[in-house]
Amino acid sequence: MPDSHQECFRLSPLIRGTLISVYLALVLPLPLMAPAALKPVLWTAAPLGLILVLAMLSEQVQVDQNGINVGHPGWCSWLIRRGWQLQWDQVKRLVPVGTSQGGTVYYLTTADQGHRLLPQRLEHFPHFLSIVEERTGIQTGSIRRLTPPWTYQLLFGLALSMLLIESAVAVGVRWGWIVIPAGYPG
Repeated sequence: MPDSHQECFRLSPLIRGTLISVYLALVLPLPLMAPAALKPVLWTAAPLGLILVLAMLSEQVQVDQNGINVGHPGWCSWLIRRGWQLQWDQVKRLVPVGTSQGGTVYYLTTADQGHRLLPQRLEHFPHFLSIVEERTGIQTGSIRRLTPPWTYQLLFGLALSMLLIESAVAVGVRWGWIVIPAGYPG
């Protein structure tokens, strides 16, 4: 990596797409099923919630010859004020920590015992690890993604199925193929 070169790593598109799909599958039916008085509020809240989800999923990792910087782009950094940065020479080791789900997360540890969570859900993750290894001298060969891709693929399929079923029900109601009981408050 040349000295003036900066690279940016974003959240994996599979993970980002899956989480957006889950949000849509869970939230889109709410304004349709709500009582008439709540519909305007929910139609306003749904896009605002989507913007918040997009902001949270926009986290990016920038690396250059000096160090690593984890944060959000300018359009949402005023809203989501979390992030961190480290100079490469501050990183002393990687500490693995088991999760309650059986996975392993890794923390970059500094000389003053500071800990920063190593991002593991990035696109081009192997390339990111090679940069970390090159710049710190710490072996990263045993580090894997936090969650295998099949879990997100399954969740994406389930969210897509929910959206299709919800759409079919909405069309059925709209065309009178499905009748909503008269006592329903919506």
